[in-house]
Amino acid sequence: MGRAVQRRFLGLTAAAAALTMTAVLAGCGGSGGSGDVTLKLVAADYDVAGGENSKKYWADLTAAFEKQHPGIEVDVQIESWSDVDRKVAEMVKAGKAPDVAQIGAYADYAAAGKLYSADQLLSIPVQSNFLGPLADAGEMKLVQYGLPFVASTRLLFYNKELFAEAGVDGADLKTWADLKSAAEKLKDKTDAKYPFALPLGPEEAQAETMMWLLSGGDGYVDPVGKYSIDSQENIDTFQWLKDNLVDEKLTGPVAPGELNRKDAFTAFTRGEVGMLNGHPSLMQAAGKAGVEFGMVALPGKEGKPKSSMGVADWIMGFKQNGHRKEVGAFLDFVFSDENVLRFAGDNDLLPVTVSASEAMEQNAAHKELQPFLKELPSSVLPPVGKTSWAKVSESIKTTIGKAVQPGGNPASVLGRIGREAEVAEQAE
Repeated sequence: MGRAVQRRFLGLTAAAAALTMTAVLAGCGGSGGSGDVTLKLVAADYDVAGGENSKKYWADLTAAFEKQHPGIEVDVQIESWSDVDRKVAEMVKAGKAPDVAQIGAYADYAAAGKLYSADQLLSIPVQSNFLGPLADAGEMKLVQYGLPFVASTRLLFYNKELFAEAGVDGADLKTWADLKSAAEKLKDKTDAKYPFALPLGPEEAQAETMMWLLSGGDGYVDPVGKYSIDSQENIDTFQWLKDNLVDEKLTGPVAPGELNRKDAFTAFTRGEVGMLNGHPSLMQAAGKAGVEFGMVALPGKEGKPKSSMGVADWIMGFKQNGHRKEVGAFLDFVFSDENVLRFAGDNDLLPVTVSASEAMEQNAAHKELQPFLKELPSSVLPPVGKTSWAKVSESIKTTIGKAVQPGGNPASVLGRIGREAEVAEQAE
């Protein structure tokens, strides 16, 4: 069997064992007889509205961990998402790396030899319990350094009231032709400002782009991991978007290259958007605004795509302070089902392990997240294991909108991004 499939199989068989090995896991890290140790943890704040959930989560978790491991203390520093990656980079550059960082990317640190690998830190049941696509995305040169902390997938959201006015059933959205037909009816029969919102602005264009590339049958990389951004399938995908949605004025008053995801989501909560691709947090925002919505998988060119887009945030252990055993014990504790499920549930996100995913799937309290959860095992993540990805992603953010603008040429724009990607890849 393939490596990813094999890992999922191992995860399934090991999940039950992981649930019964709390005592073993608690003892596998220890303090190594080196006396009391204080671990430094820097973590991202997921409370976008300024709440205290992230702080309370880590305070409760570290208190429980320290009770089980009297020789280890954990000093927690919470930083906003706009600052956390930069703060950790500054700490590393100053020679004061944290022991553990929960941030957005791991590849540069792994390439510089600053991280412990997963097998140096985690017990076998914990490491084998990660969902296959997430574990694969945490690898650099076939070695896992990035430990997935939390995940999400994307679905097509639609406004049920607008769909009823247009005489469209969301369940009928299976192909791109269905999507175009629905957008045309929304434009003709409703006051929707954005029949289909297409945010290709610089905020997160790389994610919107990847969703469309996957639905068109390709993606950012080929089967051996080389960039394939300007493949014929990808060019055809953006040509379809330009010809059938943008040029037909079905994407609203703001040019896709100038529309950011946040603004598109806000317009959806105002009832101005018929359809758009969204992540789980949009459910809560739309619900609070009183927008009745439905969700389906993003239609593909000829039907449901083989893969959907997945996204993960990462946690990692730094070598600098030499606390491998203590960091390992802490991370084994972090990935217990109780902790994984609590954080994911509190933040409308998805668990990263097989056993926690199965538990969420069986829990009616998480019913709204289950459609996203269903997409995760077959999802494809951006090529975050490439040190070139940050540069390529930035190129996509700032350039891809030009592919669908009036007079734009998708083949030319994707070709330019593809050439830049090849240069960046060769420099890895």
